[in-house]
Amino acid sequence: MPNSVERELTVRFLESAKAAGATVETIQKSPQELNAALQKATSGDESILLAEPDYLSPALFDLFLLNKRVVTKPTKEQLSAITTGVTDAFCAVASTGSVCVSVSRNLGSPMSLLTRRHIAVVDAGTIVPRPRDIFSGESAAPDGLKRSFSFITGPSATADMGPLVVGVHSPGKLHIIVLE
Repeated sequence: MPNSVERELTVRFLESAKAAGATVETIQKSPQELNAALQKATSGDESILLAEPDYLSPALFDLFLLNKRVVTKPTKEQLSAITTGVTDAFCAVASTGSVCVSVSRNLGSPMSLLTRRHIAVVDAGTIVPRPRDIFSGESAAPDGLKRSFSFITGPSATADMGPLVVGVHSPGKLHIIVLE
């Protein structure tokens, strides 16, 4: 059961992520709950690219890995054709609604940048109040300074050359699953 500070950070994160254009849901931290949430979120996909978890326990994804649509070691052709990528996030930021995904290992970078839809799974216990808190020694986010990562805040968008266009640089849809 989350404590009051963790719950407050989770609520703030959910609000900020929604305001940034992401869809979000909270579930209990179990393989059964995560499998159900991922099955629902990927129901229309022919194949799903799953990056091996970098922070969360791989056992949480065991049931989802039984799905024949899940690819973990893609060929170049698969990598260019798969529209949905699933990663874990080593932390999230309440004030911005951002998730932090490692880009140095386990296909986290292609999953979070090259697919049309990115599904990020994050533990509620790793939500920090502000971006700078990732780098403090007291952070719930382990090794913030010892990894290469991306802050991902909502779907990719730009208005550099005129009206707002979503999905230009990275996924056009971001779905976040928060494990409580």
